[in-house]
Amino acid sequence: MNAKSQASTAGYAVQSATSSLAPFSFQRRSVGPADVKIDILYCGVCHTDVHITRNEWRGTTYPCVPGHEIIGRVAQAGARVKMFKEGDLAAVGCMVDSCRTCENCKDNLEQFCEKGAIFTYNSPDKHTGVMTYGGYSDSVVVDEAFVLHVPKNLNLAAAAPLLCAGITTYSPLRHNKVGPGQKVGIVGLGGLGHMGVKLAKAFGARVVVFTTSPDKVKDALRLGADEVVDSKKEEEMKKQANSFHFMLDTVAAQHDINAYLVLLKRDGTLTQVGAPAEPLSVQVTSLIFGRRNFSGSLIGGIKETQEMLDFCGAHNITSDVELIPIQKINEAYDRLVKNDVKYRFVIDMASLKKAS
Repeated sequence: MNAKSQASTAGYAVQSATSSLAPFSFQRRSVGPADVKIDILYCGVCHTDVHITRNEWRGTTYPCVPGHEIIGRVAQAGARVKMFKEGDLAAVGCMVDSCRTCENCKDNLEQFCEKGAIFTYNSPDKHTGVMTYGGYSDSVVVDEAFVLHVPKNLNLAAAAPLLCAGITTYSPLRHNKVGPGQKVGIVGLGGLGHMGVKLAKAFGARVVVFTTSPDKVKDALRLGADEVVDSKKEEEMKKQANSFHFMLDTVAAQHDINAYLVLLKRDGTLTQVGAPAEPLSVQVTSLIFGRRNFSGSLIGGIKETQEMLDFCGAHNITSDVELIPIQKINEAYDRLVKNDVKYRFVIDMASLKKAS
């Protein structure tokens, strides 16, 4: 189905895998009866944005406008929209549509849509016939069913990363029923890891952070960790053997997963949310001895994402962010690759007017 285009939209895009992000003008579709148009206030910068713009995961279509941690205000609501009105705070995460009819969609797990979820950018758009463009832009038009409410008490800039980093860590913690009386390990203290610490602590668990960076010990404790382990020190690792109910691995680089699997109690689970470019080598005996589980998790469905936002509102949880103008986005990408951010860049989209 084709839709009439509305006025030109300002954004930032890459034109190839080796080009820098630069100003880019494009067309959004006009607001349909079930659509919400959002004027974007803030957009988080996810490591996925770097991977996709640089075609590190292959399959990127150019030009590409990244951004899937979007918070803004409703500028226009379609005639059939019931949950949003002009002026409301609104958010958009990693998805903007799905088939809505398959088993996974009916189970509120749209991210696993059997026909393929439509992601916020670099995904086939059924409305326009071209690829979706993301949140590094002044506005976005999204079906109401994929728009989320933002708790009014949260700092909006710091809440933007909840739309990806927040739900990516919340979902496996909730799925594995993390709660009081449990010992939970968070592997890695970056954009995902620092959210995992905050959420696991809010669930009532005893939280242990594993890091290879001694300079992150103090920060991990500030974020809520009960204990910090230097994973490069064998003796420290041995002391943790067979003691964890659940572990969340946020590391996106090659590492020895078996060193963490053996720290699980019998029937414990390690869930991988970091996505290394190369396969991880699993020693099967790490699983067999202890009947341990090794699983993966991908963001969360729309219903669970709203649940996460409400939970964060109730517990006043946001991301630790560094607010940047859009003009510094290429510098931010280079810093992100070097892990030089605590712990998430967020773009102040008001700066886009200056860029334009």
